Amino acid sequence: MTHAVDIAILGAGAVGQLICRQLTVAGMNVGFIGRNALESSQQVLSFTPLASADDHQQIQAIPYSVPILTADALDNIRLVIVCVKAYQVLDALSPLLKQLPSQCHILLLHNGMGPHLALAPLINAQANGRGLSLGTTSQGVLRQAAWQIKQTGQGLTQLGHFTGAELTEHYRNALLAAIPNSEWVDAIVPCLWQKLAVNAAINPLTALYQCPNGILAEPDFSGMINSILDELIMVAAHDGVSLDQSFLHDRVYQVIRLTAGNFSSMHQDIAHQRRTEIDQINGYICERAQAHGLSAPVNAELWARVKQLAI
Repeated sequence: MTHAVDIAILGAGAVGQLICRQLTVAGMNVGFIGRNALESSQQVLSFTPLASADDHQQIQAIPYSVPILTADALDNIRLVIVCVKAYQVLDALSPLLKQLPSQCHILLLHNGMGPHLALAPLINAQANGRGLSLGTTSQGVLRQAAWQIKQTGQGLTQLGHFTGAELTEHYRNALLAAIPNSEWVDAIVPCLWQKLAVNAAINPLTALYQCPNGILAEPDFSGMINSILDELIMVAAHDGVSLDQSFLHDRVYQVIRLTAGNFSSMHQDIAHQRRTEIDQINGYICERAQAHGLSAPVNAELWARVKQLAI
């Protein structure tokens, strides 16, 4: 007996496909929302798991099949996990809100910040039980082809409620059981600011200096990184979020060490002449600063330089 798909993923990038694989293995009924599909279909995906220290043979890719759903076939969906780029969230999700059932919950899972503030009024305007949760993940995954990914690292996934109706216990437990090293947190926004600090320090600098993450451990970058974090902490405090400078500093440098040979997503976006998420990273810090009558000149300079580089 087959069960109707009740969890839909919007965004079939690396993270979207990784979450899809984890939910599928856990026995959840999950599918992707298609962009231009005229009718629902099945898509074969390929997943290469993370090799362990005991694995001496080449890890084989695992093929599996997932439904692709059309926008007019979402009646049974109770949870949408949004994994598109931050700048795509509103344009991709807004048209679907009227197609989704009133009790469907939305979970945003992307880099950067900002879409949650724009989306919250749309969620709250629908006084029908819809809710919005937010998440962040540091799982490592590489997209090798359109429907082919390889997991490259483990990491923490944090999820939490933001506004509207809360995610039901059934789906909350299902997510935590399916996603390794995941947790539900009472205050998700501070977690997003902590992830933002890592992205704000690493992404623009590696894009501008065209270097792997590990180069940022050199002393020449320490002053810039400290200034980025100082401005972020000041702005977050005015947003009601208290962050510890020492903790953030240690976390940023820990990520730099652990991902020393990696190229950041922003570095890759610039290299492939794609739009970056700078507006939702350093740009978000500047916009929140302006909202409080403050300035964040170091982040503003990085924002402008990356924008210029991306032209």
